[in-house]
Amino acid sequence: MKSHAKVVVVGGGAVGAAIMYRLTCHGCDDVVMLERSKLTSGSTWHAAGLLVTFVRSIRISKMMHESIDIFTEVEEKLGTSVGLRKVGQLRVANTTERMDEFLSYKGVADAAGISCKILTPEEVQKKHPLLNPNENIQGGIFVPGDGYINPSDITMGMSQLARQAGAKVYQDTEAQSYEQLPGGGWKVVTNQGEITCDHLVFATGNYARENARRVGLELPCIPIVHQYWTTEPVPELVERRKQGLREYPILRDEDYGAYLREDVGGIQFGPYEFEKDLKLFAVDGVPKDFGMDLLPEDFEAVETQWEKALERVPTLGEVGLKSNTRGPFQMTPDELPLCGPAPGLENLWIAEGMPGGIMWSGTIGERLARWIMNGDPGMDMSEIDVRRFGNFVTKRWTAEKVRQTWGTHMEAHIPGEDRPNARPQKTAPSYDLLTSKGAVWTVMNGWEFPRWFAPSPELAIPEHSFRQTEHMKYVTEEVKAVREAAGLLELSPMTKTIVRGPGAAAWLDTILANKLPSIGRVGLSVACNVNGGVEAEYTVVRDGENEFYLVSSPTAEVKNWDMLNKALPDDGSVSLEDVTHSTGILALAGPKARDILQPLTDNDLSNGAFPWLTSQWGEVGFANRVRLIRVSYNGELGWELHHPLVYNRHLTDLLIKQGEQHGMRLFGVEALESMRLEKSYRAIWRELRPDISALEAGLDRFVKLEKGDFVGRDALQKQKTEGLERKLVMLKLPYCYSSVIADEAVYHDGAVVGHVTAGGFSYYFEHDLAFALVPLHLAEVGNRFEVKISNELREAVVIEESPHDPVSARARA
Repeated sequence: MKSHAKVVVVGGGAVGAAIMYRLTCHGCDDVVMLERSKLTSGSTWHAAGLLVTFVRSIRISKMMHESIDIFTEVEEKLGTSVGLRKVGQLRVANTTERMDEFLSYKGVADAAGISCKILTPEEVQKKHPLLNPNENIQGGIFVPGDGYINPSDITMGMSQLARQAGAKVYQDTEAQSYEQLPGGGWKVVTNQGEITCDHLVFATGNYARENARRVGLELPCIPIVHQYWTTEPVPELVERRKQGLREYPILRDEDYGAYLREDVGGIQFGPYEFEKDLKLFAVDGVPKDFGMDLLPEDFEAVETQWEKALERVPTLGEVGLKSNTRGPFQMTPDELPLCGPAPGLENLWIAEGMPGGIMWSGTIGERLARWIMNGDPGMDMSEIDVRRFGNFVTKRWTAEKVRQTWGTHMEAHIPGEDRPNARPQKTAPSYDLLTSKGAVWTVMNGWEFPRWFAPSPELAIPEHSFRQTEHMKYVTEEVKAVREAAGLLELSPMTKTIVRGPGAAAWLDTILANKLPSIGRVGLSVACNVNGGVEAEYTVVRDGENEFYLVSSPTAEVKNWDMLNKALPDDGSVSLEDVTHSTGILALAGPKARDILQPLTDNDLSNGAFPWLTSQWGEVGFANRVRLIRVSYNGELGWELHHPLVYNRHLTDLLIKQGEQHGMRLFGVEALESMRLEKSYRAIWRELRPDISALEAGLDRFVKLEKGDFVGRDALQKQKTEGLERKLVMLKLPYCYSSVIADEAVYHDGAVVGHVTAGGFSYYFEHDLAFALVPLHLAEVGNRFEVKISNELREAVVIEESPHDPVSARARA
């Protein structure tokens, strides 16, 4: 075995093979794969190999399509088949909710460049004649580029091409321990000796959690046990093959909770277990004697799915079942992979938790190869970044969420839905009080976060739909109160970090694109990557010459902490302190905010004594060491009260009682989202993304190119000099039965020219608003577009930014 390599990949399944192969495609011939047994011996060899692009996200859909493109390329390079069959996939809707999901996805697919078609019930039947006619069928969606592949063949094919390019594969070589070396490299101890490397990649499949624990990481993934059956040959399908006719598409129908696809003249039946029937595997480690093994058949776990499938596809009952394949594969709490740089560790890369490793392997290989070789994955990976999960992850929490996620796999999925398992986990002291006031909760980074408020706890029933909901009337009242009187929002889940030390100011100035605020002032700034894309957003409060308080999104806790720590100077001149879990935040905003707060504090809240975008320390009620920041994310006069968390319950109760006489209401994140759109405030992971530059996002006033060097400055300077090709605009759209959400295609003169980053119903203006990324030459106010919403082209017009109070006179009042 070699003693050193530039990259060592641990794991010889499809994902590891793809990473190795794509690294060689990007010029790295010094890559080694370590496989404890034989190639494909893990989940790969017994996988079904389905290839699916149907996900309501531009980025995920593009990734899935990229995998299929890479597999096509592999076949072409090898000159032989790897079992790739682009037979298409047909999904059937039997409910309005499911059909709404299909209609909503169509706009996303158009934006992602994925070919798909919405079908009528008659077209569904024609597309797949084996499906029994049913009056409940409302329609379907057909994706012609989907299909399946032979898992072992594609893994071996990618490995072969990688080895031809210089990569080395060592089978029967178990990685037993890891050691970070001075300078950032790694030493891997195996049963065949030691090897050092510059970059280490984990792609260990079912061993993900126990392997990651060797380096101190707790990954939120646990293998589940899944199975499929293959029938004896079906005469009709055998005859079609003899005639050279095309295979029927893969068929998915929520009524029977499974997929059906042809398999050498038979039918493969792949059911999705309900939560109560789902079995987990290797929760405390993979058994030592487990290798290329299958688990015993468990027909009882999916008997209901089989009986319903027989009703919908009677052909299944005309032949016998030939074989069962049942084995484990990894699952994560949100059914998305864990990919990217490992938090807290240099040059360690994660490619784990693959719910469908065959499907994900090609694109994970491509993106990680770019990330390792170029320092940039080439697209926004936020949705699958391993750092998206906070430090709240535990084994029991992961198990609960995995059960829930897989158990609801075949249900319609609506953006913003809230599943109940493993909740509540993290709560502010105000939680019970706000629950008694009618709070309906959502989750951010493990924290319970108020979504909206019902008039009473009895009416606080979560509801989600692509269509108008009953609770919109309550959100309307919340927005009205904030705009006309005042509103109170629990914001304790926000991430909070203190930066201090003799080198703090100089260092932070190289991280942030905006100038640092003066002492006592507040500024908004973004941290960019080398391409000028936005990696993080901070509210920056300067407490001293070299002391700063940074506030960022709850969901950015681990990623931001990891990026800041890895960028720290080596001389110890800067230190970071995470105060997220010791500091609460309450946001009070509205025209009467000053009237409510002034009697509770000795701080002079007048405009002259406490200007907009400044910060002061003070007492509020019985709480001391409260940081009062005059800022709001809804465009109204307001203060955020950052306080020791022990005072959270007292301050919440105090402000509710004080605010009652002024018409104040509690409000949640749905009202906040509407109001931030009305102010054209950008949001991280939506308008602010790693593949959208700060200038494209319209943050010109927060980017100070003249202040000196900072990460991304050269790229942004080049964009400013050469001119942008695209830009974020604000669109006004009519409101119909459903609203714009995100990722929908934007059309101009019949062609897709951009996509929506975020949007929704404006409760103040009573129409839809959306941010959209469009070509610069089309970004002028008054230009007209069409946005595909629920498979309808709705007219949209570019409007001036900040339709509500464009000069922020209300916030400055």
